[in-house]
Amino acid sequence: MNTLNTGARISGCWTVTGCSGGGEGSLDRLLTSISSGLSPRKRTTSQCKSEPPLLRTSKRTIYTAGRPPWYNEHGTQSKEAFVIGLCGGSASGKTTVARKIIEALDVPWVVLLSMDSFYKVLTPEQQVTAASNDYNFDHPDAFDFGLLAHTLRKLKLGKSVKIPVYDFTTHGRQKDWKTVYGASVIIFEGIMAFADKELLQLLDMKIFVETDSDIRLVRRLQRDITERGRDIEGVIKQYNKFVKPAFEQYIEPTMRLADIVVPRGGGNMVAIDLIVQHVHSQLEERKLRWDMAALASAHQAQPLPQTLSVLESTPQVRGMHTIIRNKETSRDEFIFYSKRLMRLLIERALSFLPSESHIVQTPQGEDYEGRTFHGKRITGVSILRAGETMEPALRAVCKDVRIGKILIQTNQDTGEPELHYLRLPKDIGEDHVILMDCTVSTGAAAMMAVRVLLDHDVQEEKILLVSLLMAEMGVHSVAYAFPQVQIITTAVDKKVNDLFHIIPGIGNFGDRYFGTDAPPEWSDEEMDEPSY
Repeated sequence: MNTLNTGARISGCWTVTGCSGGGEGSLDRLLTSISSGLSPRKRTTSQCKSEPPLLRTSKRTIYTAGRPPWYNEHGTQSKEAFVIGLCGGSASGKTTVARKIIEALDVPWVVLLSMDSFYKVLTPEQQVTAASNDYNFDHPDAFDFGLLAHTLRKLKLGKSVKIPVYDFTTHGRQKDWKTVYGASVIIFEGIMAFADKELLQLLDMKIFVETDSDIRLVRRLQRDITERGRDIEGVIKQYNKFVKPAFEQYIEPTMRLADIVVPRGGGNMVAIDLIVQHVHSQLEERKLRWDMAALASAHQAQPLPQTLSVLESTPQVRGMHTIIRNKETSRDEFIFYSKRLMRLLIERALSFLPSESHIVQTPQGEDYEGRTFHGKRITGVSILRAGETMEPALRAVCKDVRIGKILIQTNQDTGEPELHYLRLPKDIGEDHVILMDCTVSTGAAAMMAVRVLLDHDVQEEKILLVSLLMAEMGVHSVAYAFPQVQIITTAVDKKVNDLFHIIPGIGNFGDRYFGTDAPPEWSDEEMDEPSY
């Protein structure tokens, strides 16, 4: 990593140089065993600071859940996320600095991860110690660094992760963990953020928030008295006996590992601006452009893949396509015949699900050897908004089917598909998934949706991509990136124009179905999915 270097304090911001040397030895000293003696903090539960998924600033609304495409047009992994580590004493203003950085960065995809979620689950003996305020929650051994490193590593790779919710009343983890998705930038903050060698290797930038001890004490007084119902005497006693010694022994020595030390916390905008400039330069170097030209030219003149199944072009199917492709067709007729095609398409897709022989007895007392679904569950996932129109057809033929939703939109500045919303059923990794998208032109949105399912542990061979109409370009793109995904459609058109509209196409499916109007410069799928 390129260390920021000014060699001196600049308006209160000091960049620490030469901080790699001697770091490991200092960490070894930090992690020596000491006797437990600090009382627990009186918090109810840990907070996953990536939620809520919106961070409203003076400039814009910043999405802190979801992320831009982290896989290229071949389905392979692109650049890793940029990880910032924020360390500092209790009440030093780490979270404030993090939020100031997020606002100044003005990038849409950020995850803010707190160390508070990763306290260890206490043993029965430790529970007794904690109940008498004799368990040390400010010691490095109090944190589950193994789980923390595993989680941060997955986030850095763009994977979805589950974050534990620590209950400080029971000193254990709640049953339901929070799901967090990857991002362009990950900010990891905690009092022991630099106290583990493996974690340090995952950090691209290390920032130490330095705040005067008197200010930190005042902040703790305000917080503990107003939010936790403590008395002044108790807070001061705890600070002098436990918190201050822990800072001096375990936290303050890690300042030498930092790339930048930020005095005065969130009020030091000069330091924050310096940090933001460096992060912007790093993001520019790592930037992934979704190469539409590469998608368009990668599979020219290639035969259609064997994983593609096109509904037989019977006179009935051709007749329905004639109606829905006709620009003069009324909205009512467009909806009616689209629904008919959807029903046929879903029935066709179900024939690709695994089945096994099953014998039943008829009312006449005779055996009949038939077939039954061989799997745990079937889940439908629609790519909003047009894909949602296929849900009734799926529900009509699959009783009690579970439904998930994904919203992918096109970034108008970069042309890249971006994940904006995700709601998937629990344990979807065990299911066969029917992924529904009404039209697929380049395949970028479909590829991203498949990648989301894979990141949620759905097996590639258990994914069926179902679409009313596809372009050859989209078929090739999806099949090349994910050769085990079965693709089912009612028709494949050969061309995509310069605006990535399917030719001859069907128009903007979402607008025609819902009766809305799209701006003329928008593509077919920008309003439908809305995506490429």
